[in-house]
Amino acid sequence: MVVGTCVVELQLPDNGSLKGKRQVLRSIKDRVRARFNVSIAEVDRQDAWQRATLGVAVVSNDARLVDEILNKIVNYIEGSGDALLLDYSIDLVTHR
Repeated sequence: MVVGTCVVELQLPDNGSLKGKRQVLRSIKDRVRARFNVSIAEVDRQDAWQRATLGVAVVSNDARLVDEILNKIVNYIEGSGDALLLDYSIDLVTHR
């Protein structure tokens, strides 16, 4: 079993309130869940209006597939135009 996690740092430059941030993040999270069937949540910077940290988790029996899915998610978020991708990290853990 392979567990993949990805932490994505985002900037929301046009956002002026926590309510606006929640709307943007809800849209991103819902689209990622629907398209990739993964777990995704805001994991840090909950009180910052223009910054967000999302965590994504994927489980599979194929490490290459997990890495591919997480990279596709990063590219999808970056290409969405909803937020600026500042940084991301991907970690894979194999359990036997």
